[in-house]
Amino acid sequence: MPLWVELVLRIGGVVVAFLTLPLLVGQAEHKVMAHMQGRLGPMYAGGFHGWAQLVADGVKFVQKEDVTPREADRAVFRLAPAVALVPYLLVLLVIPLGPNDLVGQPLDIGLFFVLAVVGVGVVAVLMSAWASANKYSLLGGLRGAAQLLGYELPLVLAAASVAMAAGTLSLPGIVEAWQPWWLLWQAPAMIVFFVAGLAEIRRPPFDMPVADSELVFGYMTEYTGLRFAFFLLAEYVGIVVIAALTTVLFLGGWQGPFADDQLGWLWTLVKIFAVSFVIIWLRVSYPRLREDQLQRLCWLVLVPASLGQLVLTAAVRIAL
Repeated sequence: MPLWVELVLRIGGVVVAFLTLPLLVGQAEHKVMAHMQGRLGPMYAGGFHGWAQLVADGVKFVQKEDVTPREADRAVFRLAPAVALVPYLLVLLVIPLGPNDLVGQPLDIGLFFVLAVVGVGVVAVLMSAWASANKYSLLGGLRGAAQLLGYELPLVLAAASVAMAAGTLSLPGIVEAWQPWWLLWQAPAMIVFFVAGLAEIRRPPFDMPVADSELVFGYMTEYTGLRFAFFLLAEYVGIVVIAALTTVLFLGGWQGPFADDQLGWLWTLVKIFAVSFVIIWLRVSYPRLREDQLQRLCWLVLVPASLGQLVLTAAVRIAL
């Protein structure tokens, strides 16, 4: 197969995943929240089990007027939603779906690339907050910056632990080195990574930057129509990315109970959707953290736990 054809197929597959997986997660969130909170509306749109709820939401966003505040920095204001989306697309390029090089672009330093790109999300938050010329947006942006910069540290430390255990920064290499007993050995790192990942994508209960009871809708207050929809899409893509990284780093990726490489991609998707369900369940079940609680959890719990796990991993590696 010519190189350019293979490249087009790989990139095309990643783009299809980028456009479809977040929509499936969004539809699942509507249904899970409807069942857990007794919501009737999402169960009736379109007839059977509310199958058209996501379509109705899309039509609603398309019909809304695209408004830019008079005092806003128009160029930055309009660019921010794209900046929120692009990092997640780049991350999906290097996350392996299955064995035998089933990945958009394999990198020997894939984990380093992922952690560097995910950190760009704070730029989109600050762009939208500053450019909106709105005090609620600015407060939300400052909260978002403090939250993202704080939780970046335990996220990186937890990922470093499993990379040290595997002896590689390659995401496929980490999956190949993974062993079932790592579920116990690396469990603290997995919990820290998962919680920090929720904070990075600003999902409840870590949604202080968009606290609607305090800040209208934070850094997204002035956005309408498709631009607002892009921010919501970025949130759902973030769910897929965090679930995929948790799967690849801590849950064995494509490894399943049967030694069948042909079904590796299926095991990866099953694990991704299982982790995504947990993310949705946490949104429904837990109230929003206060700002002091959020920062205390980061600096007094997650950072010490990730450092302790890192020391443990180093000790085990030296012993083995």
